[in-house]
Amino acid sequence: MQPDLRLRGYLGRALSHELAAIQQYLMQAKLVGLWGMAEMSERICKDVQEELIHAERLMERMLVLGIPSNATLLPPVRTGRNVEEMWQINRLLEIEAIHLYEEASQYCARIRDTETQLLFDEIMREEMGHLGELEGLLSTQRKGRKA
Repeated sequence: MQPDLRLRGYLGRALSHELAAIQQYLMQAKLVGLWGMAEMSERICKDVQEELIHAERLMERMLVLGIPSNATLLPPVRTGRNVEEMWQINRLLEIEAIHLYEEASQYCARIRDTETQLLFDEIMREEMGHLGELEGLLSTQRKGRKA
């Protein structure tokens, strides 16, 4: 039995999104390292690892469903010209992910694929945590600018 085409699309988009996030966050980690912000570079590298775990989980689910991975069209990396702009860019990336996972989860509920729905829900919750962290960093950054 062939996997549902729309489900294939959601999984492919999700994998592409995670790989794009890995690439972007890794580039940002290296950039802030060059700016002399080693602690921030390490923090962003942790985000890279979390996104890598998401990609691995999606790939595993794709393999179980017999769906080949074809996440080759990644958007360009957006690093930002300063830390605040970087957090803004990443915030938008996380919001996109949350919308994607929410839509994909709802679709899985309609087709009664509870395992894939659970995967999308778990990753969505983790992305919501990332979004909360980024919003906290942005708030701290703005307060620091006002002081």
